[in-house]
Amino acid sequence: MVKHWQVDREEKYEIVEKWFLKDLEMIDGKEADTDNPYFDMHFHKVYNMEAYSCASKYTFARTLNKLNAMYLKKDFKIVNFDDTYLNDDSIWSSSNRDFLVVMRVCFYASSILCLSLCRLS
Repeated sequence: MVKHWQVDREEKYEIVEKWFLKDLEMIDGKEADTDNPYFDMHFHKVYNMEAYSCASKYTFARTLNKLNAMYLKKDFKIVNFDDTYLNDDSIWSSSNRDFLVVMRVCFYASSILCLSLCRLS
């Protein structure tokens, strides 16, 4: 865990605590259907964490999952996360996810508008 602060125009970082991936038992996203940056990391003790944003929380979980798959290959639990955002094969997990979400919402909105304006005979 890194502590971050800013002094004048200079950014400072300090390593506060270190954990090993092999000791991580589970990541709990707390609420999969709400947009919150909070999650718990379960080691021998549970640590309550706050990410910068919900998107960064999902990026962190995906990264840990990939590292585990690459190096440890152990049973790793990720709970209370929306699977759609965790899977690499999903359209939502790409690096430009915000644009794709907006594009998908616009598509659905235009479809609803077209359907509402069409006459049914």
